[in-house]
Amino acid sequence: PRAMSILADGPIAPHVTAKDLILHVIGVIGTAGGTGCVLEYAGRAFTDLSMEGRMTVCNMSIEAGARAGLIAPDETTFAYLKGRPMAPVGEAWGQGVAYWRTLATDPGAAFDKEVTIDPAEVAPTVTWGTSPEHVAPITAQVPEPRDEGQRRALDYMALTPGTRLVDIPVDKVFIGSCTNARIEDLRAAAAVARGRKVAPGVKLAMVVPGSGLVKAQAEAEGLDKILTEAGFDWREPGCSMCLAMNADRLEPGERCAATSNRNFEGRQGKGGRTHLMSPAMAAAAAVTGRLTDVRALSP
Repeated sequence: PRAMSILADGPIAPHVTAKDLILHVIGVIGTAGGTGCVLEYAGRAFTDLSMEGRMTVCNMSIEAGARAGLIAPDETTFAYLKGRPMAPVGEAWGQGVAYWRTLATDPGAAFDKEVTIDPAEVAPTVTWGTSPEHVAPITAQVPEPRDEGQRRALDYMALTPGTRLVDIPVDKVFIGSCTNARIEDLRAAAAVARGRKVAPGVKLAMVVPGSGLVKAQAEAEGLDKILTEAGFDWREPGCSMCLAMNADRLEPGERCAATSNRNFEGRQGKGGRTHLMSPAMAAAAAVTGRLTDVRALSP
């Protein structure tokens, strides 16, 4: 595969997350922007992320058409790995770290494609259409369609250009998937849900941990109680509503705030309408009943 660099060299703003960052990147390069490439994410916006955040970014590289995504291993990587099942121990750990340090890209290395992102331009982001590239900051309006594909997307989503994104109501909320169901994600959702209630117009708000280990840790931290007291369903780990598994699906015409990675037509159920966003943004949608700028709920 070819090599492609995505550089975002600067800090991201408060309340901007890894999900916002990768949705913004896909909005810039498009869902075919990384076709045939391995994407390497570099710069402070990416290296400041936790391992969970880095996993979210790399997980969604495929949504930009890429073969894979990577962030060079560093102290954050090593701290995350140390003591985990299957990680080297003793002398082998030191040898492993020494080798992993050699995997970083050489200074001055040439890439087939290079893209620079200004982290200061990244805001809490949502999708408005039926492709992960159909993105906009939550402060924006539904855009005018630029081509037939976008017109079809707006028709499917039943949205009118000029509508404020924060005025779009939701029927269901799904916090889960391999993109955003790690412990950091559940903490972010619980922080928004604490002391609040799921809005009366929301038929279902569900939280699906990404694994049994994540579920156990969340319960040990009391996150499940915060979420259930707010009116969220606390589920067993699995794919769930990310791909309309079993009964976890949207009915025709229902609109969902989701933390998953794909918003294609019918992805969450035939006729279902999906808006992708971060866990904090999805929790904000749940407690307000509409797409919401999570910054408006912050003290």
